[in-house]
Amino acid sequence: MSPILDDSDLSVSQRVSAARAALADALAREDWEAVGALDVECRACVEAVLGEPGLDREKLRDDLEGLLELYRSLVADVSEARQAIAREMSEYRKSTSQAKVYSLFSGARR
Repeated sequence: MSPILDDSDLSVSQRVSAARAALADALAREDWEAVGALDVECRACVEAVLGEPGLDREKLRDDLEGLLELYRSLVADVSEARQAIAREMSEYRKSTSQAKVYSLFSGARR
């Protein structure tokens, strides 16, 4: 079980908030391994929330909307990072190709 879910001193709503805060922190640090692990924890928190009877629905909705907004931000950040990596790989391939062409022509002059 996850550390956030193990904390029996926290209410379900507090666990969702704690999971969201930890995920936001990992995202800010661009710690993708932690983001992956916390994603699993957040999913487990949502599952736990959905199984709890008698919750304050208004507070729960606010907590889950905050989590949803964080996931929107996460998806946008990950997409940007993926695009940046794709650009870098494209530039690398282009420079490698150019270096090979240069090497061919500079070797032919000798």
